[in-house]
Amino acid sequence: MFLDKLDKVEKRCLELEKLLSSAEIISDREQFTKLSKELSEVKPVVDKYRNYQNILRSIKEAEAMLGEKEMQELAKEELKDLEAKKTTLFQELEVLLAPKDPFDEKNIIIEIRAGTGGEEAALFAGELLRMYLRYAERRGWKTEMIDVNATGLGGYKEAIFSIIGKGAYSKLKYESGAHRVQRVPKTETSGRIHTSAVTVAVLPEAEDVDVNINENDLKFEAFRAGGAGGQNVNKVSSAVRITHIPTGVVVECREERSQLQNREKAMKLLRTRLLQAAEEKERSKRDLSRKIMVGTGDRSEKIRTYNFPQGRITDHRIGFTIYRLNDVLDGDLNEVIDALSTADRAAKLARME
Repeated sequence: MFLDKLDKVEKRCLELEKLLSSAEIISDREQFTKLSKELSEVKPVVDKYRNYQNILRSIKEAEAMLGEKEMQELAKEELKDLEAKKTTLFQELEVLLAPKDPFDEKNIIIEIRAGTGGEEAALFAGELLRMYLRYAERRGWKTEMIDVNATGLGGYKEAIFSIIGKGAYSKLKYESGAHRVQRVPKTETSGRIHTSAVTVAVLPEAEDVDVNINENDLKFEAFRAGGAGGQNVNKVSSAVRITHIPTGVVVECREERSQLQNREKAMKLLRTRLLQAAEEKERSKRDLSRKIMVGTGDRSEKIRTYNFPQGRITDHRIGFTIYRLNDVLDGDLNEVIDALSTADRAAKLARME
């Protein structure tokens, strides 16, 4: 079944190459661009598939050599090498053929909110904020704060920020959901372990072309920002609140000193939330039983537990556990992300069969 799909992709590649060499398509700029893009997407799959087919032919030739006494040892060694290459290529083809998320290459906006647990939840929200900022730093991505609501003890009731980097959504989309922390709070005198929760939403950043917003549907308000931020805080109305009247979606930004900059960031957040709402509406129309096993959008879903006494992190969606809590909180998320990506890909491939 899997190889049948690859055969179809190869046939489509040949068809595209033929079409793109025709005078009719060459003269139609829009069609030429569309087909060229499709060819650029299928060509890497076909190239690897042809390499895979060559390996299969080489394996048959090596197996035939096993019947020749003087060639047996050489054939065995060659077969061992070829089988390893075959396995690697097959796994790479699975990755290439798995359905792609159209948002994978986009920048993202992450919203972190303290849930149950009071100040302890707010403190952990701050630790998750640092974790994602460190992860972005490790990958050389740029980050921008959009809106924060800090507490007196150094925690955050809410933190909204963007990560700008190629493939940011593909890496961090699995972080959406409820993150649970189990530890003894600093304020706890009896040594009891408390359980608190923080919710995370990872949204693909919407561009102007993704969402059409009518300026007449917007209500703009300027207000004075509170908290730390310099001498102009509480003196100049630099913070911005935008309400999208048809949907009732409200966004705020107060991190910049300039009202114009805050407005630009708020509009970016508004577009992203409207795109997310539209995507969720479409998702709800589809068969919920086909939801990917990992999940990427339900904020109420308990996805992960951070157990400090044991130094353990468990992702409940795939039953994955590691004992590197401090490393992960310092932004070393690769092992967790790779495990989730692998499980997601396996689920998508299973649905293709």
